[in-house]
Amino acid sequence: MRLFSSLLLLVSLVAVSIAAAAAATVRPNLLVILADDHGYGDVSAFRPQSDVRTPHLDRLAADGMLFTTMRANGTVCSPTRAALLTGRYADRAGVPGVIRTQAANSFGHLAPGLPTLANQLRTAGYHTALVGKWHLGLTTPNTPNERGFDFFHGFLGDMMDSYTTHLRHGNNYLRRNQEVITAPGHATDLFTGWACDYLRERAAAPEPFFLYLAYNAPHFPIEPPAAWLERVRQRAPGMEPARAANVALVEHFDDGIGRVLAALRETGLDRTTLVVFCSDNGGSLPHAQNNDPWRDGKQSHYEGGLRVPFIARWPGTISAGSRSDYAGLTFDIFATCLEAAGVVRPAGLDAVSLLPILRGHPAPAGPRDLYFVRREGGPAYGGKAYHALIRGDWKLLQNDPYSPLELYNLKDDPKEQTDVVAQHQEIAREMQASLSVHIQRGGATPWQGPDLR
Repeated sequence: MRLFSSLLLLVSLVAVSIAAAAAATVRPNLLVILADDHGYGDVSAFRPQSDVRTPHLDRLAADGMLFTTMRANGTVCSPTRAALLTGRYADRAGVPGVIRTQAANSFGHLAPGLPTLANQLRTAGYHTALVGKWHLGLTTPNTPNERGFDFFHGFLGDMMDSYTTHLRHGNNYLRRNQEVITAPGHATDLFTGWACDYLRERAAAPEPFFLYLAYNAPHFPIEPPAAWLERVRQRAPGMEPARAANVALVEHFDDGIGRVLAALRETGLDRTTLVVFCSDNGGSLPHAQNNDPWRDGKQSHYEGGLRVPFIARWPGTISAGSRSDYAGLTFDIFATCLEAAGVVRPAGLDAVSLLPILRGHPAPAGPRDLYFVRREGGPAYGGKAYHALIRGDWKLLQNDPYSPLELYNLKDDPKEQTDVVAQHQEIAREMQASLSVHIQRGGATPWQGPDLR
């Protein structure tokens, strides 16, 4: 009897070990939700005293990990998106500026042949999908289906002139894969519904999925549905009209995220899905968006243009209610997803995996420079680029190509009120030398397509 009990215990231990090993090798589904111009101060989990209510993002943070010191790779849309999908600094991906629907005003061209996160994951057996805004090319070879996505349901262009007409400069850039489509409704609702449809379809599929859900909310034009705007007006009748419209647009967007997370729960996919939420840059101050407590906003290398809300949830791996002050960048999602999926890290990446942090381990050791670039046209920029570099507590920056470099100590002066470049010339020179190396590396990748070369 004692021998039988011992054998039974041994069998049980072996079974538990096998189950644990199997669980450890199960590859998670990957859901990356990217907001467009969503300010750090417009998520109430990051700014509890905010006048905006984001219960679904707040719940995501409560169930996972909130990152307090993450920055976007760029101050505008395309550079961050290119960096996120390639794991390289934006200019090394060929996208130092905004890719626009009018070629003469376009300052990027996603490098042909450079593997995207979708390419890497599809090769590893994932089904890959993009729902929402692409903004990395309108034509071959830079459409989503040509850059690693098995399925695309969304908008090719840079921005919509209206959330309800879905047009840009009179052109329709809505697509289902390569097919031109039309669809009635608010763009946020469309993208939410398409994402939910995809998740329900994948619930019965044998292979894991990577869904890149890229909203164009809350990017201007600030067009919340009328019912959502009325709700804000009733709650805060004294709120300035432009701010009320933005609050309503953000709250409608948060509701869409709630619907997507509900679809994950309904299908049981939430237990096996790593969800990451962030924004492509800070909010636009002229459109009443909020980046508090940071200085400035979209287009600026001050912290308000770069600091973004960043949240990750992965049940069983990320401890609920955890926080991290690791100073990373949006494209770290690339390296994180690869490591979570068990994909070997390719050579040439600039991104760092956040997986150790998500698992409760110390942050990656060693110093890390953070590099930022934006190239832009028009009389204020002249097609030139301007840059920033963060090294530890120090930040060297320009906000246009014609102004002198500024230097800030972010530990002593987190709101960047006092330029100390004159007092710390040696530090500025050292950082400028490092900046030059980044600029040279980025210059090796063409940033214009063949039609303008």
